[in-house]
Order: sequence, then structure tokens, then C-alpha cells
Amino acid sequence: MNKIKIGNSEILGSQIVLGCMRMNGLNEDEAAKVIETAIENGINFFDHADIYGGFNGESERRFSGALKKTDIKREDIILQSKCAIRQHSSGEFNYYDFSYEHIINSVNDILIRLDTDYVDILLLHRPDTLMEPEEVAKAFDKLHNEGKVKSFGVSNQHPYHIELLKKYVNQNIIANQLQFSPVHTGMINSGMEVNMASPGAINRDGMILEYSRINNITIQAWSPYQFGVIEGVFLNNPDFKNVNSVIRRIADDKGVSDVAVIAAWITRHPAKIQVVAGSMNPTRIAEICKSSNIHLSREEWYEIYHAAGNIIP
Repeated sequence: MNKIKIGNSEILGSQIVLGCMRMNGLNEDEAAKVIETAIENGINFFDHADIYGGFNGESERRFSGALKKTDIKREDIILQSKCAIRQHSSGEFNYYDFSYEHIINSVNDILIRLDTDYVDILLLHRPDTLMEPEEVAKAFDKLHNEGKVKSFGVSNQHPYHIELLKKYVNQNIIANQLQFSPVHTGMINSGMEVNMASPGAINRDGMILEYSRINNITIQAWSPYQFGVIEGVFLNNPDFKNVNSVIRRIADDKGVSDVAVIAAWITRHPAKIQVVAGSMNPTRIAEICKSSNIHLSREEWYEIYHAAGNIIP
């Protein structure tokens, strides 16, 4: 498994991350098998959020209970969690909260659920337009000084969200979790379709890919096998026949599964992107991890990009 330095921190994380959003659907024995399979295949990085498994953070509880059933030591894994999405009292919609009090309380609850003294990385989960960056800075300082959070990052944020934070916080922003897959390529399209009138030429995210490379921020690709936000999986989906056909041919040529080729397509990019794989299937996890052993040529990479319906001017 390839290991990369996360941002400008000293954290050396696996390029494949196990996303634990669905872990609440397993019992502790099943979850322990998933964690052990991840470790056996080189994954040392586990991604959580305080809302995974519901707003009571059940996926974090299930993870900590399962981890106790293994021989894996806390110091041998990287735990990342996210906070700041809250549910409105009506239950009808969610909202965001970067207040000092909410960040502090959220992390304290995360630590209880994960049964750990610290998380390696805390991400702010989605932008809060009501953010007062001075409060974020105060919360980060307290959490860092108390040893409860080692490093910090963001999720789904624009370059100027990050720049505003950087004006106030004392810690480096080392990661940004963003949706990315062969069929969700907005962060690439606008940089490819320069000076064109095509829809992909619209700069929707502030050139976040290039910004991240310039500022040494690790992009973590979520939903690498999905299209849209919650619509479904594009893999083996007849609505995505062309890209699946190309991926299948390349997978057969290399003797790996389709999921490995997709992960390899993401990690092939020189931005050194991490793949957040949310599978709770041990066999599938092992297949995804084989991506570290294959290399896509430039021609193969662009063929997949083109087959997904993207323009190559």
C-alpha cells in the first residue's frame, strides 16, 4: 500500500482510506473483520464523522467496540473525524455550526465514542457561512494545546473558505475532503476546458485542485464509485456503459477488479489524492487495495476520463 505525507504534517497515511460511514450497519464482530482486513491490506487511515450512523455517532461507537476485539494498537492507526453538521430541531433539515462551543463539544463527544484520547485529524464538515473564524481559531488552539486533536483540515470547502480560516488559525490546514470520481470531475474539467463555452469550463470550485497542490493540502476523494451526491453507484450501471466498458477492459488486462482500476485512476493523479472507500465488504476492501500495485498509463487515464463523457479539447 502506498503511503503519503498528509499535507505538510508528519502524518504518513495510506493512500486508500477506509470510510466508516456505514459501519453502524455491522455488528462488532463484523466490524472487527472489516478493520482487520483493512490493516492486512495496508490501510492505516480510518475516516469518521460525528453524524455517521445518525446524529448520535453510532458508527464511531461501533468502530471503537470492534477495535477492542482486535490486536491493533491505537498508535498504529490514524483516526480522522469531522464535525459541524447539525440537525434542526424540527428534524426537517440540517445546518452548519463552526462555533467555538459546538466544535469543542463535538470533539469531546467524538473522543468518548471512539474511546481515544485524541484524533489525528479533525475536519470541519461542509462550510458554515455564519463562521466567525476567530471562534474556530480559539477552538483549534484549545484542542491542539490539550492534545485532543493533532492536525486540522476541512471538507467540501472552496479555496477562499480555506484562506479565510488561514488568516486566523495557527495550525496548518492539511486536508480537504472533496467528491471526486471518473464521473464527478468538476475540479479537473474547468482546468481542461479553458477559454471554452462548454459547461465544464465553468469554474465552480475556485480551482481547488491546483490550489491544493500549491498549498500542500491533501485532497481526500469521497464517493469514488458514485455519481451525483446520493443518486447511486456508477460502477456496472447501464447508464454509464461507455466508462464501465473501458474500466472493465483495463481491469481484465491488468488482472484486477474494476474497483481497483477506479482507485488507481484517482491515485494516478500527481496531486497525491487519497481515496476514501466506504465499503464494509472485506473482499471488496482487499480488491480496492490492489490499486497500489497497478499503474495506469497517461493514455489509459485519459481514456477513462473521456469515456466518462468528459471533453478533451
